[in-house]
Amino acid sequence: MSEQTPDHDEVTAEQSVQDADVEAAERHDGEPAADPVEEAVYGEDDQVSTEDSVEADATEQATADPAQDDAEEEAEVADPLEEFTSVLRGKYGDWFVIHSYAGYENRVKHNLETRITSLNMEDYIFEVEVPMEEVTEIKNGQRKQVRRVRMPGYVLVRMELTDESWGAVRHTPGVTGFVGNAHQPVPLSIDEVVSMLAPVFDTPSPAAAATADSGAEGGDSGAGRPAQPQVDFEVGESVTVMEGPFETLPATISEILPESNKLKVLVSIFGRETPVELAFNQVAKL
Repeated sequence: MSEQTPDHDEVTAEQSVQDADVEAAERHDGEPAADPVEEAVYGEDDQVSTEDSVEADATEQATADPAQDDAEEEAEVADPLEEFTSVLRGKYGDWFVIHSYAGYENRVKHNLETRITSLNMEDYIFEVEVPMEEVTEIKNGQRKQVRRVRMPGYVLVRMELTDESWGAVRHTPGVTGFVGNAHQPVPLSIDEVVSMLAPVFDTPSPAAAATADSGAEGGDSGAGRPAQPQVDFEVGESVTVMEGPFETLPATISEILPESNKLKVLVSIFGRETPVELAFNQVAKL
């Protein structure tokens, strides 16, 4: 009998130690110790709920991505000319055209910008622009891009017309006057400003791209190259402009450029003849 007592005491002591460990764990975690059976049953449900949530988020993301892609594609294909026009519409003031001596347009621009500062006219005269264009010229058998004045003898000014601002512009060295009424000039419409200041945006059509691709595939055989149009114009001949900012205006041919399939014509703008370079298909015989 005396031999069984120590074993019973040892079992009791071990049980007390285990109970103390459980109580300590409960105090440390702030919650009762998890039942292994409950954890086996409910833990699986928590895992299933988490997986369902992940799948739902993935479905929402997959649904939203096409709309986002469409928005990005629309932004990429935005018309640059419309954007340019929108920027012009958002600018304060009216646009006017002033005469200058041909070849002195950029000097007039510099002179006027200097007078704006010296006369403190920044609140009335906001911008001075010389319409420019980039053309391809062939000299000595070499082709190169040249930037030149689009409308010789004309400068555009964005301003608020007052007696003081009118005088500051009119008396700028190199300026011969405002276009139209000398003292009450009429401002340009936005479309007219766009036609004079908008750069040439390269927007090749799919047909043109397909033609270029077929030409590249044909190598140097020349099978994909368009046929050279026959020159059927004469210097001094009267034509009508069919495309571009000078559409419907009459013009007179001053030079024929068969190597580039273009014509140099004189168009009457604001009472003055202005040289303009056009492609053969941009004019029509009278």
